[in-house]
Amino acid sequence: MAENKIYHHHDEEHIKAILNRMNRAIGHFEAVRKMVADGSDCSDVLIQLAAVKAAVNSIGRELLKEHLSHCVADALENGDRTAMEEFSAAIDKFIK
Repeated sequence: MAENKIYHHHDEEHIKAILNRMNRAIGHFEAVRKMVADGSDCSDVLIQLAAVKAAVNSIGRELLKEHLSHCVADALENGDRTAMEEFSAAIDKFIK
């Protein structure tokens, strides 16, 4: 049914904010990699890695909310009943 999918245009400012969050998370992850390469204290690395994990989860939550409020809502309004199944599958994969 992929050929019947309706693609949505998202608010550019919201997408820009998500991309900025992703860039910050990537920067933090690179810093963690450097810490490991430099032989930093394991406790410090784990603390920084936890911060990266929290940032990625936060980005995921924002994307899930965006998907639900725009993509899923629009799809249901247009008769696409598979949208909820796909959204449920996305949630399952995200929280695994």
